[in-house]
Amino acid sequence: MKQGIVIGAGPAGLMAADVMASAGLSVLVAEAMPSVGRKFLMAGKSGLNLTKAEAMTDFLHAFHPLPPALRVALEQFGPDDVINWAQGLGQAVFAGSTGRVFPEVMKASPLLRAWLARLNSLGVTLKTRWRWQGWDSDALIFETPDGRIKVASDVTLLALGGASWARLGSDGAWARHLPHSVMPFKPANMGFQVAWSDQMARHLGTPVKSVALHAGDQNSRGEFVISKSGIEGGGVYAVARAVREGACLTIDLLPDWPLDRVRTALNKTRGKTNLTNHLRKVLRLDPIRINLLAEFGRPYPADLAPLIKALPLPHDGPRPMDEAISTAGGIRFDAMTQGLMLQDRPGVFCAGEMLDWETPTGGYLITGCLATGRFAGQHAAKFA
Repeated sequence: MKQGIVIGAGPAGLMAADVMASAGLSVLVAEAMPSVGRKFLMAGKSGLNLTKAEAMTDFLHAFHPLPPALRVALEQFGPDDVINWAQGLGQAVFAGSTGRVFPEVMKASPLLRAWLARLNSLGVTLKTRWRWQGWDSDALIFETPDGRIKVASDVTLLALGGASWARLGSDGAWARHLPHSVMPFKPANMGFQVAWSDQMARHLGTPVKSVALHAGDQNSRGEFVISKSGIEGGGVYAVARAVREGACLTIDLLPDWPLDRVRTALNKTRGKTNLTNHLRKVLRLDPIRINLLAEFGRPYPADLAPLIKALPLPHDGPRPMDEAISTAGGIRFDAMTQGLMLQDRPGVFCAGEMLDWETPTGGYLITGCLATGRFAGQHAAKFA
């Protein structure tokens, strides 16, 4: 029986192991951490957003870049397939009002337990505390509780994750073993540092709703949160790539009102009412939006309407990469074949967040990992 080794026991690695074992390979999964699926379980703390139920065109548009191999992987294992897969493991799911799909139990552990039971039934061997240390010729080197060992295999699949949340296993340390195939890591789906004035202290932890964020070619109607260190949350993550690359971040405080309507409302007779109460009364702005306008808009121009529709939000750059939900950078697609095999290492395939792609939160990340794990696993099985 042909031997396959999968390095990394996150969703991409486990999916690859599932596919390879189902194809008849003897599969060993090596995980550096003391237990498997740690980042997957962490995602479960907020409900485990598995995918997003939307048209495939819209789904694919969320991925950047979208090289042919990634497109094919997603087309072959998209949102409907993820739903069917979860249900096949005995986990009922539901789609929220925005299309985001979650297990009904709103956690990851039952799904992971069912998946590990399936892998066990397929004969997959799991080894924890096995940290990959590169190659000795064609043999894989691991640091294990029993010391340094070398393991040969007919095919290898790397699913080592990105470079954020190091305490959960994704530290990017693997990149030193593949120096000619890797784009530098950058934070993705991250917050940005903002030096708030004292007037914003009472709003720390407050969600900002009913706004739109714009940066370059990216737009978001999602909410975000004022934190002690700056801004974070899904609305920010959706425009984070453009902001990281230098685009100006602006907030539309009244996205459902055209500019002329805002201007007309502001021109209503104010009398002795102060500006704060006038904004609240004629524009129905809540305190957090009024304070954001004051924070970044003063001294106010004579015509306040354009500022309300496009309020610049200055920042001091992204939060540290290890705080980011995911990372950009990693294995370049042009360093791999269309089957996700390394060009300069025949028989070594790659999948998951270690590949150079990024996408917002909202179900895209996990689907991307599952899809590339499945796709690379299929090609690895064929190679063996």
